Amino acid sequence: MQWGFIPAWAKDPAIGSRLINARADSLPNKPAFRAAFLRRRCLIPADGFYEWTAPPEGKQPFLFTMQDNSTFAFAGIWEHWLGSDGSEIESCAIITTDANPLVRPVHERMPVILKPASYTQWLSPAGADMNALMKLLASYPASLMSAAPVSRRVNNPKNDDPSCLTPPGLNRENQ
Repeated sequence: MQWGFIPAWAKDPAIGSRLINARADSLPNKPAFRAAFLRRRCLIPADGFYEWTAPPEGKQPFLFTMQDNSTFAFAGIWEHWLGSDGSEIESCAIITTDANPLVRPVHERMPVILKPASYTQWLSPAGADMNALMKLLASYPASLMSAAPVSRRVNNPKNDDPSCLTPPGLNRENQ
């Protein structure tokens, strides 16, 4: 799937670049997300996510992971878009919620991380109980997560190598 949600009714798929995240509190009401929230929920696997602070010396990225370094899944929604020229795109967005105490000093929001016991309920399309689904969209427990500053190389999408995970100051040439 393409990251960047394109509503089925959109005239131009470029709207997806502005809809990479969907706020949990607006899912039931926002026209762009409402139908997908009711019928097209997905899991987006990950082993970490980045958020940035903005100190005077420049943006500092932080990597958030599970304490045991396990993989996990973000709550997501997806959509199938059909262009007037017959082109098709399947796109998705990550659902976000208020940050937990670990993430909050870096950013006020965080992706919704679902507990494995909730996967089946989240993915089940039949008879979706909107109130029960909304309860799943809470902040993940900070006590089960870790955070660490990483190289500023992460700030450039062209950099996609292990040196991006180097803590600041350990390898000056990669900062």
